[in-house]
Amino acid sequence: MKVLAYAGCEEIALVYVVEYGPQKMVECVESLQPPIPRHEKWVLLVSTMFGCPVGCQMCDAGGYYQGKLSKDEILAQIDFLVRKRYPDGIIPARNFKIQFARMGEPALNLSVLDVLDELPLRYQAPGLMPSLSTIAPLGSERFFARLLEIKRQKYPHGRFQFQYSLHTTDEKVRDQIIPVKKWDFARLASYGEQFYQPGDRKITLNFALAHGTPLDPRVLLSYFDPERYLVKITPLNPTHHAVNNGLTSYIDPQKIPESETSETVQALRQAGYQVIVSIGAVEENAIGSNCGQYVLRHMQAQAALQDAYSYTLQEYGD
Repeated sequence: MKVLAYAGCEEIALVYVVEYGPQKMVECVESLQPPIPRHEKWVLLVSTMFGCPVGCQMCDAGGYYQGKLSKDEILAQIDFLVRKRYPDGIIPARNFKIQFARMGEPALNLSVLDVLDELPLRYQAPGLMPSLSTIAPLGSERFFARLLEIKRQKYPHGRFQFQYSLHTTDEKVRDQIIPVKKWDFARLASYGEQFYQPGDRKITLNFALAHGTPLDPRVLLSYFDPERYLVKITPLNPTHHAVNNGLTSYIDPQKIPESETSETVQALRQAGYQVIVSIGAVEENAIGSNCGQYVLRHMQAQAALQDAYSYTLQEYGD
């Protein structure tokens, strides 16, 4: 693996462009959550595929699929980010989160499971907490069966964060936003019943919510028990794909108080759900490190995007 370039700033997030061979490039990210210091929370995001076959309507990392990363290729990203900060592999962060969420649907790559199996032995990181977000594509049954085993053996007592990317409660609209075959709500709920154990973190139902996209608490309640699931609503981050598909964010990242008291959020809380309105540093949009963003795609687009991708890629040197 060769690190080619980077963009961002130390205080918020750094995006790294890495190469594994001709035309085989991905990105990995390290980020903070100001004002929380790195020794309290440190987040890494790594890619699991070269491109992505899913093609969600808001995601710049989708398309141009060229295959899956191997276990060693995924670990190489993590090793680079870790050893750059902590050469001895001793990571003091109380919450050290590794998200398989930069490029690729993790459930389509069995190598992700091999990485999860090895991580607890690879570093001295008592705060380690992997985070896996998935659309649960059809054909990924082997992945989810083994994930249950690894989570129970290696990450008990709430040391694993699991998330379904839903984006809407309307199944037909969901098929438009996520245009591949995937588990329906009933099957998601059935697996969630197996996955969740007493003492675990609640399973997250994630909605990168666009204007006009249905989010009906009654639909959620018919499948997902508020005792086992929480709802996370995030802004629809500025991406070329979102613009091209006419999607605009329901959440305004500049207006946090209004978002917390919106009609949708209040309805979900009245239904019994814990609701997290997750708005990170707005500067991450400018860096291109937020969910759905992909710096290389922006470079290919050769077009400006308001409030996004304004940091210049710089050549990386050790």
